[in-house]
Amino acid sequence: MRKRRRRLLAAACGAAALGGCSFSFEQGVANPCRAALPPELARDGAVLAAWEGIDAARVWDCHAHLIGDGDSGSGIWLNPAMLSVASPAQFARRLFFLNAGCAHDAPGRVDHSYVERMQNLLDGLRPGVKLVLLAFDRHHAADGTPVPEETAFHIPDAYAMAVARRHPRHFEWAASIHPYRHDCVVALRAAKAGGARAVKWLPAAMGIDPSSSRCDAFYAELSQLGLPLLTHAGMERAVRVGDRQQLGNPLLLRRPLEHGVRVVVAHCATMGEDRDLDRGVHGPYVESFALFARLMEDPRYGGQLYGDLSAVTQVNRAGPALVSLLQREEWHARLLNGSDYPLPGIMPLHSMNQLTQLGVIEPRLAPVLSAIREHNPLLFDFVLKRHLRAGNKASPRVYSRPVRSSRGSAPQRRRPEAPSPWPARADCGMPIACA
Repeated sequence: MRKRRRRLLAAACGAAALGGCSFSFEQGVANPCRAALPPELARDGAVLAAWEGIDAARVWDCHAHLIGDGDSGSGIWLNPAMLSVASPAQFARRLFFLNAGCAHDAPGRVDHSYVERMQNLLDGLRPGVKLVLLAFDRHHAADGTPVPEETAFHIPDAYAMAVARRHPRHFEWAASIHPYRHDCVVALRAAKAGGARAVKWLPAAMGIDPSSSRCDAFYAELSQLGLPLLTHAGMERAVRVGDRQQLGNPLLLRRPLEHGVRVVVAHCATMGEDRDLDRGVHGPYVESFALFARLMEDPRYGGQLYGDLSAVTQVNRAGPALVSLLQREEWHARLLNGSDYPLPGIMPLHSMNQLTQLGVIEPRLAPVLSAIREHNPLLFDFVLKRHLRAGNKASPRVYSRPVRSSRGSAPQRRRPEAPSPWPARADCGMPIACA
C-alpha cells in the first residue's frame, strides 16, 4: 500500500509540475504521517525557544482548510474531475491534500480521519491553540446561480460550524458565502449567529469580482456585523481557476475597504503578477505583492487591511517578498498567523535548503525543522515562522498584545497598532501574528 501510494504521488507530482507548480524533493514525496513527536525532539532548543513569551491560549491559526470526501454525510462535494485520472492535475491535487492530512488510507471515514488528525496535531502543540476551519462556497455565475462544472469542491458552512461546535477546544470556523447569491445577506447573518469568525473567499475559483457593485450589499452587511473578509490575492495554483486569475488582483480589494470591511489578504499576495489598474485597464503587469504593498502603505487602510502569513515559506513563494515581509516592521502588527493546513504536510512544497540560502533561517535549524515536519506539520509551521529572520537581525516577536473586541480601540502603546481584525481574544505580531 505504501509503495503504491508513493507511486501515485510521484505521478501526481509530474502532473502538477506540468501545471506549473514548483516542488522540492529533499524530504521525499509522501507525508510519512508519523505519530507524536519523540521526546528528544519535543525538548529541542528550537522548539522551546519558539514558545518563549507565548500564551498558547491566545494563539489562533486563521487559515486552515477543512477537507474530506463527504463520506460522513457532511455535504462535502468534490468535482468528479478530482476523482479521475483523466484529469491528472485535479486528481493530483486531491491525492496531495488527502496525504497531507493523513486521510488517504481511511476509505469510508475520510472526513472523520481528517478532523482527527488535526486534533492530534493540535494536541502536539500546547493547550489552547486553535485552528479556524474554512468553509468553501461554490462557483457562481453573475446571476447568482451555482456552476458545478466550474466548482473544484464545496465545503458547506453547516459542516464547518458543526465540526467547530463538536470540538470547541480545538476549532473555530469561518463561513464562505458567494456575494452574488440571492440569499447572501441572509446567509451572512446566519453565519454570524452561528459563531462564524470571518468569511473566506477565493475569488478566482469562486468567480467573484471583489470590485463589482454586485458585492455592495454584502460588504455593507459585513461591515455592520464586524466580520473580517479573508480573501486570496495573487496567483492561485492549489485550486483550478481557469482563465480567472485576474480576479485575484489586490487592487480589486479597494471596494470592500471603502465600504469599511476589514480585509485579510491571504498569503500577502506573495505569488504571481497582476495588472497595475492604477495605470489603466491595460496597465503593465507587476508583482502582485507590490500591489498588496501599495494598499498596505495607504494610510486610509491602516486599521482595516491585514495580511496572513499562510504559505509564504513555500518554495513557490519564498523569495524577495518573504524577505520584505520580515524587514517591514511597520507591518508586523497587521500580519496574522496562518498555516494553510494541510499544505505544510505536502512534503515537496517546502525546502529547508532554499530558506537557508535565502538567509531567513539559520542552517542549524534545517534538520530539526525537517524532523518536526514528519511528525507534526502544524508545529513545523509554527516553529519555522517563529525563527524567521531578515539578514542578521531577527524579526520581532510581538505576542503580548491586549485583548480587544472587533470594534474596540487599542490602548496606548509606544507605537500605534492596528486593531485585531478578529472578533475574539487574540494576540498579533511577527513572526507569526496570532489571530
